[in-house]
Amino acid sequence: MINNILQHLSGGIVLEGDFLEKLKSLEIPTCLRVCCGTDGSVTFLLEIMTRKPVSVKTESQYVVKADKEMAELLGVEEGSEVNDRTVRLYAGDTVLVHARSLSPLERMPQTMRDQLMRADIPIGRILRSHNLETRRDMVELEILEGEPTFDGIPILSRTYKIVHHNHVLMWINERFPIDERWKL
Repeated sequence: MINNILQHLSGGIVLEGDFLEKLKSLEIPTCLRVCCGTDGSVTFLLEIMTRKPVSVKTESQYVVKADKEMAELLGVEEGSEVNDRTVRLYAGDTVLVHARSLSPLERMPQTMRDQLMRADIPIGRILRSHNLETRRDMVELEILEGEPTFDGIPILSRTYKIVHHNHVLMWINERFPIDERWKL
């Protein structure tokens, strides 16, 4: 399954060097650079930048059993239950982000699991409501072209892990369209 995820994420222009240097080198709107570079909540930043509430529309969500590759990626045992969720983040009627997350359910408090499974709550809000001390470890940054995610518009894709108590709480890939919607 992870091979499929990684294959799906490959094929773009992988930027060389460390994450921050890659991001600084891109000729993209500043608002997009800030959202893609944050090590905090994208939802919170989007609400500040757009001055609109951000809503989540879930495209798919289901619990899967971790195969070997997913187990290694998340640091869990094979067969562990993992929530696989794909959403779009909207500010008003404008889609700003397409995101996929993989979350090992065994690492979450039950109330957090319940919120995540209710689907249309942003991950940033879920984390904030539980007062969890987390960090985001950036994994990959690339530009993808010709992807159907935003009807062929070039995409800035970032992948990171949310870590809590030195364990992966979530693996997230966010895709941002590179176009005029970021000139806020």
